[in-house]
This record gives sequence, C-alpha cells and structure tokens, in this order.
Amino acid sequence: MSDGFVLNSGITILSGAGTLLVAGDAFEWRPWRPGHRLLNAAGQWDLHPDALGVLALVWPRPDLLVLGLGPDIKPLSPNTRRLIASLGMRVEVLDTRNAASQFNMLATERGVRDVAAALIPIGWREGVGAV
Repeated sequence: MSDGFVLNSGITILSGAGTLLVAGDAFEWRPWRPGHRLLNAAGQWDLHPDALGVLALVWPRPDLLVLGLGPDIKPLSPNTRRLIASLGMRVEVLDTRNAASQFNMLATERGVRDVAAALIPIGWREGVGAV
C-alpha cells in the first residue's frame, strides 16, 4: 500500500499518513509541517523537533528507533541525529519496506518496549505527499 499502512492488529492508517509504533501502540504520524520541508537543501532528512515528541513521553524509552523514510534511504541531518540521541535512542535508517521488516523482527526478538519505528508511506514524495 503506497499511501498508508495496514497493521497486523487490524488498524489501517490511510490518507498518506505515516505511523509511529512504540510500546505496542500505533499512532498516525505526520512529521511534515507547513513551511518545513523534510528534505533540507543538502538532501538530508530533517525532522522538526516536535515530530518525535511522543517518544519523549514514553517510559521506559525504547533504545532503538527504526526509521523508514519512504521509497528510499536518505541521510539524516545532524539536527535530526542530535534530536534522536537526546532521547537516548540509537537510530537505524532504512527504506520503509525494509524498516517494517526490521521492526517486526526486532520487536519479536527483543520486545515491543525496546524498539520503536517511525514509518513514512512507501509512496511519499517531498512536496507531493503519499501517492
């Protein structure tokens, strides 16, 4: 599904929204904001600090964030790396298909409290959204 997600729990997230999977719960996730591009001038993924705000509230916090960036992999901006590190988390950056598989494997092996995922729809394009 290029414009959303169908989760094993039966939850369906459509309309181009991403999903944030944390502590066994799924949240609709829209990290894009008016006037703030996700890809900066250097082609790096640059999240607004509010985009991961829910992770600051979860305790105990997962130690790993699997980040699925849509159809392909982009480098993270230094600001985004610092943001994730400030939460005490490591990050693994993949395309969304592989990120979903990696999250499922790690959540099964380590438990859903030790790993989180933030996934952008596979059909997402900067300035267009999920198509």
